[in-house]
Amino acid sequence: MLEPLLEVALDLSANLRPYERYRRLIAVARRMISCDAIALLRLEGEVLVPVAVDGLRGEAIARRFMPREHPRLAAILDANGPIRFGDVAIPDPFDGLFANRGDVLSRAHACMGCPLIVEGEVIGVLTLDAIEPTAFDAVKDETVAMLAALAGAAIHTTILAETLDELAVRNQLVARQLVREALDRVGGELLGMSAGMVRVRHEIEMLAGSDLTTLITGETGVGKELVAHAIHVKSRRRDKPLVHVNCAALPEALAESELFGHVRGSFTGAIDHRAGKFEVADGGTLFLDEIGELPLSIQPKLLRAVQSGEVQRVGSDKTLRVDIRVVAATNRDLSEEVRAHRFRSDLFYRLSVYPLHVPPLRERREDIPLLSGHFLDRAQQKLGVGQLRLNVEARARLRDHGWPGNVRELEHVILRAALRASEGRRDDTIVIHDEHLGIDSTDHRVGGPTAPAVKRSLREAVDAFTQDLITTTIAECDDNWAEAARRLGLQRGNLHRLAARLRHGS
Repeated sequence: MLEPLLEVALDLSANLRPYERYRRLIAVARRMISCDAIALLRLEGEVLVPVAVDGLRGEAIARRFMPREHPRLAAILDANGPIRFGDVAIPDPFDGLFANRGDVLSRAHACMGCPLIVEGEVIGVLTLDAIEPTAFDAVKDETVAMLAALAGAAIHTTILAETLDELAVRNQLVARQLVREALDRVGGELLGMSAGMVRVRHEIEMLAGSDLTTLITGETGVGKELVAHAIHVKSRRRDKPLVHVNCAALPEALAESELFGHVRGSFTGAIDHRAGKFEVADGGTLFLDEIGELPLSIQPKLLRAVQSGEVQRVGSDKTLRVDIRVVAATNRDLSEEVRAHRFRSDLFYRLSVYPLHVPPLRERREDIPLLSGHFLDRAQQKLGVGQLRLNVEARARLRDHGWPGNVRELEHVILRAALRASEGRRDDTIVIHDEHLGIDSTDHRVGGPTAPAVKRSLREAVDAFTQDLITTTIAECDDNWAEAARRLGLQRGNLHRLAARLRHGS
């Protein structure tokens, strides 16, 4: 009994990453106590966040648990030591999440928990579950208490290490919350344990300590904006502005003014002096999203600004110096755009001092359960419903789907599925079935299933097909008209005009 506890105690002083320390701890706990599932959760504010689980489905690690919504977790937090649950009427927070146990949501089983208390403060909980109701009858409370004490020490050690790693004037817990809030504002977190996402997070950590110009590449919906935000909030510029410029939304006639500003009277409508995005971002980070859409006419002046940190307002002879870090993003192959003379080679090389590629979801399918759990939590909050769970068929369908829209598409699919599954229901647990997802092998075929023959002219048939193709492509591109135009081989302005003509039938 003492030997495995000694292993855990020695790990507290070893140079281990937090996740590895937690993983080793729960592995020892399972050796000491026979159980089907174990979870270690850290209390962050009013939320319990899983930091290590074993015996639970992959989505469990991404869930966030509000104690007021989970009576068993609330009871553990309020306890002074180990506590056991025998009343099946009190729902288990991990109902439906046991690995290899099907989709049974509630039945009698053994459950224990213990608060993690360090210096009189509760910092988390340890929970153990076993399908066999009598599994813990012979387990002593003292054994669970010792494991909980070591788990609390492990989390406390991590908190201390995090604090020491930050500047003395900043508290690490506040910094972590700021990072989370910044990422939440753009729709999520950089979740994933796949090799591709581990690499992305490692590169973000490296880039955070430098001011290197960074070019983020990847398909639509992979999370390039999240990566740009993460680079900024982890950098020394995190207290300064992060200015987002969507280059695809810049009209060519106004792009120069938007980026570099203008003086009064420099053109029709310039009724006052106006600072451009470069000036607004002074001291911080300028994020040039969809940089591949920037008109060629603006690219020479952008190159000068990026190279020298000097900008000149439209209509002014005065040069202004700015101190900014430039992060750009594109879903285009800019090297191919350079070869096609649609993008300047000198600007491409200046922007890609450090290229960072975000892999598509189909290349990191092992992250789908984790992301699904995160989006289920977000859907539950948005819809105000009970706990959301995926059944076996739904998980398989998500795993096997092609995901042309990547993580953004996954988020939207789960939100729609949650809405369908919860229609008219306010159960404690709502199960999402595969039919709620609304995805199948024909979802991304142009035009969908074959339509019945109708009598119409060739012009009408061509227009109908074209309108359907445009509508489908725009939807797949998440209303990004620039991306849709590129896929269809059209100029963006021509696509708008064609869509308007078809819409009005002229």
